[in-house]
Amino acid sequence: MNKQTDAFAGCHPVVNLMYFLIVLLFTMFVSHPVLLAISFLGAAAYAIRLKGWRKVIKFNILVTLPAMILVALINPAFNHYGVTTLFYLKTGPVTLEAIVYGVVLSSMLFIAVLWFSCYNEVMTTDKFVYLFGRIIPSLSLVLSMVFRFVPRFGEQLKVIRNGQKAVGRDMSNAHFLRKIKYGITLFSILVTWALENAIDTSDSMTARGYGLKGRTAFSVFHFDRRDGILSALLLALTEVCFGGFFSGDVFAQYDPKIIIGGFPLTAHSILVYLAWGVICFFPFLFGVWEDAVFYRLKARANRERKIPWYMTDPVRQKEGEADELY
Repeated sequence: MNKQTDAFAGCHPVVNLMYFLIVLLFTMFVSHPVLLAISFLGAAAYAIRLKGWRKVIKFNILVTLPAMILVALINPAFNHYGVTTLFYLKTGPVTLEAIVYGVVLSSMLFIAVLWFSCYNEVMTTDKFVYLFGRIIPSLSLVLSMVFRFVPRFGEQLKVIRNGQKAVGRDMSNAHFLRKIKYGITLFSILVTWALENAIDTSDSMTARGYGLKGRTAFSVFHFDRRDGILSALLLALTEVCFGGFFSGDVFAQYDPKIIIGGFPLTAHSILVYLAWGVICFFPFLFGVWEDAVFYRLKARANRERKIPWYMTDPVRQKEGEADELY
């Protein structure tokens, strides 16, 4: 699935930004295990829809998973809160509460990175400039350049590395010291390229009058009825989640004892979990629903192509029915 054909990515930038703010804030500040599990499943489903399961698994295993394991190990080794001591290290006692909270912290980091990968696919540069170009033009330009250069760094690094291979500076076949030398050269070329692109982009936007008072700009984004309905739905579901947070249904404590709210299950806690599940799976389900509608219309169009044109004309159909009567 390409981001250009994704239904949620085709919504208004205000809806996209509001959605990612909701899921990221709840994921980073609410440490309830059930909510984190739902957030992970929703982020993984949407990331796989946008980028494919191969890229998602490769990125998470190579980048995110090592950082997650590192955080999970560091927290109980240096933080000794909790009352359930398991064993002792030179740094102090290792408690069950510290281990569990370390796993929770690493999970929050893992899920947040997964949501940010979806954000980078959906919130393109033109959307960001559209939202903040008139409010904070300088900061909007800088941030849009940063968001644009980050995914392009990997592509440009491959181009530079292929060029270095062509002149005999291949890092894969060199010894350790030469690898360091070639790596420094690659990094220097990459930084120079990034700075030159930043200067060119800045000069280009200045020449076009970006940030000047009274300057108009063309935009393809229009806030329609669908965007209004989606925004109202997201705000209503968020209000339900906030209600569960303040009522203690999604409360979680790991110091000095582990206390998880919402258990045993009540009607209100189930409602909160369902509301949060709809929020997290909303882009994925919305895209699946749009795809189902598209394929149904496509199948209908294919069926109608096989029918003679005079059979699709209401007047001819009535004449045909009248002929059949006589």
